[in-house]
Amino acid sequence: MNTLILIVFIVGYACIALEHSTHINKTAIAIVTGVLCWTLFMVSTPTESLLQSSDYQKFLDISKIESGTAKLSSFTAAELHHEFVTFSLDEHLGQIAQILFFLLGAMTIVELVDAHQGFRFITDRIKTKDIRVLLWIICWITFFLSSILDNLTTTIVMVSLIRKLVPDKETKLFFASMIVIAANAGGAWTPIGDVTTTMLWIGGKITSLNIMKTLLIPSLISMVTPLLFLTFIKKKALASKEEELVATNGNASAHGKIMLFLGVGALVCVPVFKTFTHMPPYTGILLGLGLLWIVSELINPEKDEAMRKHYTVAGALSRVDVPSVLFFLGILLAVGALQSMQVLRQLAQLLDTTFGDQRIIITLIGLLSAIVDNVPLVAASMGMYDPVSFPTDNLIWEYLAYCAGTGGSILIIGSAAGVAVMGMEKVNFIWYIKKISLLALLGYLAGALTYLAQRSFL
Repeated sequence: MNTLILIVFIVGYACIALEHSTHINKTAIAIVTGVLCWTLFMVSTPTESLLQSSDYQKFLDISKIESGTAKLSSFTAAELHHEFVTFSLDEHLGQIAQILFFLLGAMTIVELVDAHQGFRFITDRIKTKDIRVLLWIICWITFFLSSILDNLTTTIVMVSLIRKLVPDKETKLFFASMIVIAANAGGAWTPIGDVTTTMLWIGGKITSLNIMKTLLIPSLISMVTPLLFLTFIKKKALASKEEELVATNGNASAHGKIMLFLGVGALVCVPVFKTFTHMPPYTGILLGLGLLWIVSELINPEKDEAMRKHYTVAGALSRVDVPSVLFFLGILLAVGALQSMQVLRQLAQLLDTTFGDQRIIITLIGLLSAIVDNVPLVAASMGMYDPVSFPTDNLIWEYLAYCAGTGGSILIIGSAAGVAVMGMEKVNFIWYIKKISLLALLGYLAGALTYLAQRSFL
């Protein structure tokens, strides 16, 4: 049965990776895959490795406390297995729900700020007409903006900006590609900038201040390396006519500025809230959303009902990318089934036996994230390694945050930011491989070496 579950997972994963060829939404495939994996796990016969695992022993200890030893001994082997699967599913669903509520809250805050045109406060201040200077400005803004928001939202905002600034199609493709690299690099070094880093943070694998301190420089290197190649070594790829650049005009409204500062403040204060209150991160993001909701109601009292809804959380929720949230639910459920079956632990042992060095394994995982979505890769990696042997802020978790966050830039389909650009600017897969993939790979390896050298030195 375990083999059948693995086949279901692999087939589902392949369908997700081939979404553009099959024209079947990856969210639907992820949900079906997740539910099927748990259903097959429920009707399977437990293996010896499962019965000897620490997860199963934990289940038995909790059941003895709640039900009593006598009642527990009256269960048949099949009934006990069903109870274990239900227990594991409830435990994983609780962990997944924290991630989903955090994402939903953060995405709603961003949509609320965007509804008030708060991001124009940033974009309206770009006035340069030098193409290479503009590229550096765009990349730096993208890098730091994605560390506060998320790489997908930042990419959408910045690509919308370059549409106004760079009319030339070929030049715009280079700009959009560098936005993908900068957004992924910027999201990797903060706990709220990328879904995978958020997963590690919420899962207790990393702490906010430590990950920011250790990954800032490697992430910068991963962005600056391809940026230097493009602007100086491959400068002919960029257009140089000043008339091709168009400056933006206008200013953000007063309400937009208020919502921008409050929204960014709410996101930035989540790690601070967690540090001082020891509450889960999703409670902090929901608190920020609630406060922002109140402010949006107060500053838009005079508008009619239809117009007013656009500026409130009700309107923002209608624009949130809910399918992406459900995708995370489905894929994390599927990975949770493999984790509870002890498949991921066995995979970790196999990799250790084959390569013997976690740094090599994590580097390969980062390269694999260019082909496979990094969310399930990180979820799988979190279940592969024993938290006792690899505690919070261990090298393996920090390095995983970097590799999974930046490795997806090597291919246009390797990250949510890349997929968004592919849809918005019609970036061709082969064009990206020819023009950008090698630059992104150089940046990825340069940042990885920087992190390893930095870790060894410190």
